[in-house]
Amino acid sequence: MRRLRAAWVGLAATILGFAAPLTQEAYSDSNGLLSTFEESCYSCHGGEDKIKGDLDLTEFNSLEDLARSPDRIQDLIDVLEFEEMPPEEEPPLSSETRTLMIKRLQALMDEVIASRKSLPKTPIRRMNRFQYSNAVKDLFQLNVEVFPLPEKMAREYGNYFQPATGVMPSSLKVGSRPLGKSQLIEKRLAGIGPFPQDLRAEHGFDNRGDHLSLSPLLMESFLTLSRSIVESVDFNEGTCGIWESFFAAPPKGDGLRTTIEARLQTFLRQAFRGPVDAETVERYAQNAINRIQLGDTFSEAMKLTASAALASPRFLYLHDGGESEPSNAIGLASRLSFFLWGSLPDDRLMEKAINGELLNQETLTSEVDRMLKDDRLKRFTDSFPSQWLQLDRIITSTPDRNEWPDFYFAKYRGSMHMMLEPLLLFEAILVENRSILELIDSNYSYRSDFLKSWYQDGVQPKRMPPTQIPFERVRLEDRRYGGVITNAATMTMTSNATRSKPITRGAWIASVIFNDPPEPPPADVPPLPEGDDHVDIDALTLRERLDLHRSNAECAGCHSRIDPLGFALENYGPTGLWRDQYRNGRIVDSQGTLFKKRPFENIVEFKDAILAEKDRFTRAFAEHMLSFALGREIAIEDYPSLDRITRKTINDHHRMQTLITEIVLSDSFRQSSNPEKPLVATLPR
Repeated sequence: MRRLRAAWVGLAATILGFAAPLTQEAYSDSNGLLSTFEESCYSCHGGEDKIKGDLDLTEFNSLEDLARSPDRIQDLIDVLEFEEMPPEEEPPLSSETRTLMIKRLQALMDEVIASRKSLPKTPIRRMNRFQYSNAVKDLFQLNVEVFPLPEKMAREYGNYFQPATGVMPSSLKVGSRPLGKSQLIEKRLAGIGPFPQDLRAEHGFDNRGDHLSLSPLLMESFLTLSRSIVESVDFNEGTCGIWESFFAAPPKGDGLRTTIEARLQTFLRQAFRGPVDAETVERYAQNAINRIQLGDTFSEAMKLTASAALASPRFLYLHDGGESEPSNAIGLASRLSFFLWGSLPDDRLMEKAINGELLNQETLTSEVDRMLKDDRLKRFTDSFPSQWLQLDRIITSTPDRNEWPDFYFAKYRGSMHMMLEPLLLFEAILVENRSILELIDSNYSYRSDFLKSWYQDGVQPKRMPPTQIPFERVRLEDRRYGGVITNAATMTMTSNATRSKPITRGAWIASVIFNDPPEPPPADVPPLPEGDDHVDIDALTLRERLDLHRSNAECAGCHSRIDPLGFALENYGPTGLWRDQYRNGRIVDSQGTLFKKRPFENIVEFKDAILAEKDRFTRAFAEHMLSFALGREIAIEDYPSLDRITRKTINDHHRMQTLITEIVLSDSFRQSSNPEKPLVATLPR
């Protein structure tokens, strides 16, 4: 994430500083890195009149100067590895020179990372709406939903998601929440008004700590919300699993204060995700006793007390624990639970944190394995993959009704079915612990009758269920399909109403698959040419129209990187249907070169090119997921963790669950609270 990463690294350099000065060996320029800059780079990046990309290499008179700008070091490594520099119009670097420059810059970066005091700290942040709903449901053991969550892309029917079996069923029923009102009709607490949906960060997720603030107005809404939950007419002994153990009046003769304090001790420990001191328990207990003395029933008093806990910052705010070993273990338990279950730690996980067992690597690995087999893992698949794939964009996709009338059926849209296909593929890879490379190219998928018919001829079947949609696992013989790149959802959401958008598709590939989003276009970017007396625009292919657009030197740099990615998908029309030619009869040209070194002629060869760069994809995917797990952007201090996660995943055949386990075992995840005493010694490798 080049531009975003650079901003974070610059801030980290200012705040964190160095634990120790770099060695003189690190500053040595024995390989002539700076002289290579002067010979090969100053023509574009060397002086007042020769600064492109806001980079002036003459600012760095020594490697010591360069070490103070780790963002620049990483930028240089990236452009050299991707062979983006020098540009095509400049003399190329020899492969030996390029390799030596990358090696020297990487060694300098390694020295910078090693000199850092600690890993970045995820800021204290409130739960997002999805996490809040899950936490309340688990805390009260509700058998109904708290409030509707349209941000959950898929609604499960029939409990098909059973990760303990290690197998996804060959047939299942699922619905699409955002595009079908009927999907929001389910058993839930009446009279609950949820707070606004938390949107995902640009190129990120909706759990980012720097986005989840708590304004006074939102704090007031949490107070109202907590009361409305326990006062709902549907909140009773039939829906609340802890009713008898918490809300029901005790037998006569039991001491009132003793009973209330005992019940609150257990309740508050789970709500606040850790041990609760006696003073806190006594304060909440006294509140309940005061309500009873004022005439409330026992159940009413305990409801109000529980609502007070829901409005407490100790419930609403997520933090990584303190610097002591017990506090860090508790923070680790919470971080792990919100990563995989989007909710509170259960009793077993919390107990292992409190007694210190969770700091043992074998125990931690065992808990990850247990959690990956729990049905609550569905919450991970309800949150991460749809945001990673940016599937929220398909909600606003409206292909031209005249050209694709069968996209719209019975007041519903085909995108209801389309968005579910990549999500079900992700679930299959996760549950069956398959290779993440199947996200690029798989020989199977999940299809509804609509999708089967749509991919074949773009026509809907006669009868279409708008609610419980049957999907079947199908074998794909044609490699043009399979994976998340070439499905109808991705193609439709990266098009407009009438045509495909290769620039948008290329930017999606760069961002989602390689985690290298391009910078946003300038505000004054010219539109695609519409033709003149010398150019018949209707007779051109889209590639030819964009060639005219790229003749602008200011546009050429970014387009040279993202256009090959987008044109590789040009055989897919605006709704994901295959085409060999445009409406004007011109043949579609999808050939290109990936990273300026892997040529391809068609989409199958493009997938092969990506798979040839599978290590790069693995690291990019790991970076996405680590960011989701930590609730923050990735910084250079996380690179050693990413290196280890990537290496371990590759060595185990790119398995999804291995990647998740290695994320949890990484220093970035375990040391997120920045303990003074590193946990490396506690968890030997």
